[in-house]
Amino acid sequence: MSTSPQEGGRRAIDQILSAGFAADVESLDLAVLRERRHLAEQEEVDLSYARRLLQGRIDLLTAEAAPAGSRSDADLAHDLAELLSEDGPRADHGLGRHLNVDPSRVGEHRRAAEQAVATLSTGATSEDVAAAVETLRGLERDVSENRHRVQQVMDVLTAEVARRYRTGEARVEDVLTVE
Repeated sequence: MSTSPQEGGRRAIDQILSAGFAADVESLDLAVLRERRHLAEQEEVDLSYARRLLQGRIDLLTAEAAPAGSRSDADLAHDLAELLSEDGPRADHGLGRHLNVDPSRVGEHRRAAEQAVATLSTGATSEDVAAAVETLRGLERDVSENRHRVQQVMDVLTAEVARRYRTGEARVEDVLTVE
């Protein structure tokens, strides 16, 4: 799950986090500005999805690592259901942004999250599980950091679109006739 941006790279994150992507937005054509904002929005959704996958695996492995015999099978089943539910115990929800797109790279993110714990087997030691959790936490930190940076770019682009509407440089009627 390589989300580290690379200067001059062709991936969306490489473009979005490049120095010029959100620079001089005042001079961009409105259509180009909107395209860039949409690209950033899609990347934010994809990073958010990847982050949730990693957090889920961290939660599951952490629950699995609890001392043996400390919980009954019923307790384990209840905890698993709680972790997998939409109203699970996560306390670190994001900014609550409303986004209009779905994740576009679901399979890619799922495979990457699975690879991070692929070395674990049913006979894994608590040290193996702890190492896997730390690997996942490192990946989650990287994804979260890049997601935050993408959100900052989105904020710059969105602020410029809003400014144009506020000042009359852009009008809803113009968008409706183009689409």
